[in-house]
This record gives sequence, structure tokens and C-alpha cells, in this order.
Amino acid sequence: MPEEKFSLKDSLFNADSVSMLADALKNAYSDLQSDEFVKEAMAAFPALELKERMSHLTRLIDKHLGLDFETTLKVLDTSLSFAREDEHFVFGAYQEYIMLHGCTDTHLETSLDYMGRFTSYFSAEFAIRPFINQFPERTFEQFKIWSVSSNHHQRRLASEGLRPKLPWAPKIDFDYTQAIEILDNLYFDSERYVTRSVANHINDISKMDPVLTVATLSKWKDEGKQDKKEMEYVINHSLRTLVKKGDPGTLNFLGYPTNPNIEIKNAVIHTPELKINESLIFDFDIEASEDLSLIIDYTINYPMANGKRSDKVFKIKKLTLKKGQTVSLSKKHLFKIMTTKKLYSGAYGLALKINGRSIELGRFTLTV
Repeated sequence: MPEEKFSLKDSLFNADSVSMLADALKNAYSDLQSDEFVKEAMAAFPALELKERMSHLTRLIDKHLGLDFETTLKVLDTSLSFAREDEHFVFGAYQEYIMLHGCTDTHLETSLDYMGRFTSYFSAEFAIRPFINQFPERTFEQFKIWSVSSNHHQRRLASEGLRPKLPWAPKIDFDYTQAIEILDNLYFDSERYVTRSVANHINDISKMDPVLTVATLSKWKDEGKQDKKEMEYVINHSLRTLVKKGDPGTLNFLGYPTNPNIEIKNAVIHTPELKINESLIFDFDIEASEDLSLIIDYTINYPMANGKRSDKVFKIKKLTLKKGQTVSLSKKHLFKIMTTKKLYSGAYGLALKINGRSIELGRFTLTV
């Protein structure tokens, strides 16, 4: 028999995790018919995708508890003391319950309080978005409180929930520049869990406002509040999009001159004709005419189905060269079927991108 394909939705939402959830709820509310809860969940799951399974659990919580909003939250809160630490994803239903029933004037304070409590079990970064849109001032004040919390989950939420381009999340109508006040409290956090969110947040901002991005990172660096190595991580992770784009202000901030005095020699594409599951292989020499720090990337120019073309940038390395020094580099790039980018047969272009400067190397063909 063929091996069954791994399913994330089945690994997160299954009889074991739902039974754990039902048992935790039963311990907090003895009237719950936990067997029926599990039975209804499992009957629906085969037809549902991952996010839909979470939403189904939210509906079942509302149905089987049958309590008013604030009483339900007290039950959910109590149930967490019976939760198993390795099954947090099912508790996303708790945050969704608050989002669906608590985003009102009447329940606002209670909702924000419990979102902060529950975020240690499942982040409220998605559920908080409607609150930002409907109650921006009060929700922002809550983000300020979370940003200085002793709970690192709440500190992370203060950044992640306000991300202007949070993947798969509802959009928010919020001035992204205002969020810098929150990030000012978080960039020097001791937890990578938090600083990674800060860097991702700044990377979101970089797609809209490169000048603010560089100015903010420069200020943080000068303040010296963060460990030097961790600050370097925050800067590099925050600027990854702008570096790929070759943004001049970013490259200068990082110490990479945008018009490096170099010469590319002996560039060779060793595989001018390729098929799927074969690798593009190329090498080249770089000679420096002055002392330089370099970010060396390469760009592949792809044909598209509509006749247009698209570019994608890939990393090679960073290095420092002395005047007159030459370095030889080689790279292999495997072409395989991907779910994120469809490949087409045809002519492809290859170029180096060094400190944002594009240097054409040639063309090759791919047969799909």
C-alpha cells in the first residue's frame, strides 16, 4: 500500500487532541456532554480543512456550553489548568470565540483581558484584528500594556497582532507608523520569540516605508539596549526584503556601497540546458579595486504563462575583500516542481546582484 501523505490538519485536530479539549472543558464545567462534543467534532472533520476545524470547535464550544459570554470565558479559563501542553492548537477556538462574540462595546474590556490570558496557549494575533479595526484607541492602549508585560507571549502579541502585513490575517486599518511606539519597547527583548516578531513587523513596514525602516533600526542600534549579536539579527531579518531589492539607503546603512568598484571575471554557466530535477551550475570570480564589503546574490529571470517575465532573488553570501583581492565562487541551483511557483519551459536569465548592482551572466533553457 502507498504511504499515507502527512496531513497537518490531522496532526493538529484529531480524536486525541479533541478528547483532551473536551476533558479539559468537562473538568471546568461538569454538565458538558464531552462524548457528544467529541463525536460531533470528529464527524465533521473529514470534510473540513485546518482553519475550518478550529471554527467548528468554536461553534461546538458555544453550543455545548450554552452559557453567556462572560461565564463561558470563565469556564474556558478554568479549563486551561487541565490542558496538555503539547496540544495548544485546538485552543485557537478560544480566541476565535472571543473574536466572534466579544468584539462589542459591552464586552471589550473582558475580551481584551481574556485574549491576553489565553495567548499563552494560542496566540491572539488573528483574533485581535477586528478589535484593532473597531476599537483602535482602546486596543492600542492594551498593546502598550502587553508590550511591557512579564509574559513573553503577551509581549510577542503586542508586535505580531499589529503587523500591517501579517500572513493569512484580516487586514487592519491602522497607521503603521504608530506601531513603532510599541516596537520601541520590544526590540531589546531577551526572547528570540519576541525579537523575531519585531523583525518580521519591521520587514512588513519596509515594504511600505524604507526610510522609516532604516531610521528606526539606526536609532535602535545607537541606543545600545540590545545585545550586539541579537541586534545584528534584528537588523538583518528586518531588512531582508530591502536587501533583496537593493535599496540604496538600506545597503549604505549596512555598510555595503551601492556602486562597488569590482570586476566580474571568468563567469561560466556550466549547464546551459536543463530539465526538471537538474541543477543550474555556474561560477565566477570577483576582483576588488578597493576594500569592500559585499552582499552577493543572484537573480533568475523566469518566463511566465502570460508571456511576461518575473525575477526572483537568491542568496549566495556576504564577504569582505581587500583592494586587489580576487575570490572565486560557484553555485548550484536545483530546479524542481514547487507548489509556490509554477515553472515553464523556455529561456531563463541569470544575473548577479552585488550590493544591489545587477550584472548579467547569460541565459539558459529549462525543459519542464
